[in-house]
Amino acid sequence: MSPPAEDQRDDWERHWEQYAQAASANPAQQMRHRIIARLLQTAAASAGGARRVCDFGSGQGDLICGLSRALPEAEFVGLELSTSGVEISRRKAPQARFEVADLFAHPPEDFGLRDWATLGVCSEVLEHVDDPRALVQAMLGYLAPGGVLVVTVPGGPMSAFDRHIGHRQHFTRTSIAALLAAAGCTVDRTCLAGFPFFNLYRLTVIARGRRLVTDVQARRGAAGSPLARAAMTLYRGLFRFNLLDSPFGWQVVAVARKRA
Repeated sequence: MSPPAEDQRDDWERHWEQYAQAASANPAQQMRHRIIARLLQTAAASAGGARRVCDFGSGQGDLICGLSRALPEAEFVGLELSTSGVEISRRKAPQARFEVADLFAHPPEDFGLRDWATLGVCSEVLEHVDDPRALVQAMLGYLAPGGVLVVTVPGGPMSAFDRHIGHRQHFTRTSIAALLAAAGCTVDRTCLAGFPFFNLYRLTVIARGRRLVTDVQARRGAAGSPLARAAMTLYRGLFRFNLLDSPFGWQVVAVARKRA
């Protein structure tokens, strides 16, 4: 399979060098990780048997760190395009296996992972590629037949920061379900999470426009301003009161299975 044409802005080595700390402190990321952990715990309890988790687009390792606590008996593999992301991940989660992988170029056999994972997660990745259906099809080679895949993608309007970090599109409940089905999945569930406080957070991000890009870059490696830290702390608390599903949520979540 040939990789889709990628925009020059998709420099993932530079991305994690610049944004790893900001991503770790981001309450939106933490909200997504709580939702994913809950859904994977439910799937693991229903399926029984071995628990082998593959994180497709594992970034800087924060999700696997959290999932290791939620599923302490599971084995974890993270597949990430950037060397810098994998290096950060290996320091954070030495108990897991991380590989530098281009899913369009590396078949599962390259890593001995054909049909390996009973559980998979793809969080905030599909919006970054030109052919997300092909990417999901590539992921399915790593999943065992009947394996569960949890996907999160952004919904709602796109901000200047989203465009800066390479978002091609945002999704709806209908569009993510259609994409997963076309890729060869059976879709068990979709939901629109995050209402009302995640929506409010996103509106703040949209309102800041390009200023957010400049601020995050300027504070690379720093803890942020006292005002920014206070805002993140406030949202972190408020996000615990978000609804998992409503007609208005801007965080799109789907649970699907690889067809046997």
